[in-house]
Amino acid sequence: MTGVTALVRATAFTMENEGVLYPGKDIRDWLRSADLTHISNEVSFADDCPYPNPVQQGVQFCSDPDYIKLLEDVGADIVELSGDHIGDWGEVAVHQTLEMYRTQGWETYAGGANLMESRNPVRIEVRGNRIAFIGCNAKDSGFTPSSHDSPGASSCTGSWMQEQISQLKEDGYLPVVTFQHNEYYTYEAQPDQIEDFREMADSGAVIVSGSQAHQPQAFEFYDSAFIHYGLGNLFFDQYDLNPATRQGFIDRHVFYAGKHISTELLTIVFMDYARPRPMNAGERRELLEKVFAASRW
Repeated sequence: MTGVTALVRATAFTMENEGVLYPGKDIRDWLRSADLTHISNEVSFADDCPYPNPVQQGVQFCSDPDYIKLLEDVGADIVELSGDHIGDWGEVAVHQTLEMYRTQGWETYAGGANLMESRNPVRIEVRGNRIAFIGCNAKDSGFTPSSHDSPGASSCTGSWMQEQISQLKEDGYLPVVTFQHNEYYTYEAQPDQIEDFREMADSGAVIVSGSQAHQPQAFEFYDSAFIHYGLGNLFFDQYDLNPATRQGFIDRHVFYAGKHISTELLTIVFMDYARPRPMNAGERRELLEKVFAASRW
């Protein structure tokens, strides 16, 4: 599981100068080694996307279609579409992006061509484990929600998530739930996050993961679920925002014999506006001490 990907602004500008595959060069082996690699790509691809401006002031985003090569190179299998910016460049770009993912053979969820598609979970069986991915955008506004006849992200409004999670569990799947939730620049999880994430666990999720966070956040074991409130960025340009936005997690979840048996916390630090690398021992210790303290462990 990974955090925010947005191949725009200074990240995209760096890719133009250093090469499309540059952001993943130090962590690609981690991502490619997984049976399933999850990417939460917030931005649609568009043929008419302009050359990236590293100091762009607005937040209407698109990505050059050529940038999908980065996601291919890091071994993407499942793409989450709950992000705020999926509809920034209009419906044509969303449909183009969905077709590009289909061509790659990747599964998508938490967004789609219409309301029904955006709410459909991804059901996968791998090495004898039946795993389902489902997610939504929990913000009140600021994103493009899907409707019965238009594309966008799935909204968390209503009880449909809880109902689907319960049904997936009854059908023998291990539900993995992801949120595009409200963004907080704190290691500590905030009350609205805690309430919503735990509600998913109460419905039967085995993992609840925050895809919205631009810095690492706390985690907890809640009942029989592992909750990680925010992983931080994977490929995004907030290098200069504050020291915490240079840090991030990649969560390697292990399933065996129909159970989630462990999670390995892989830690990354950004070298520039596009490229993370594995942390050294000192950097990792500093991050884990802060996040463990925020988790009250």
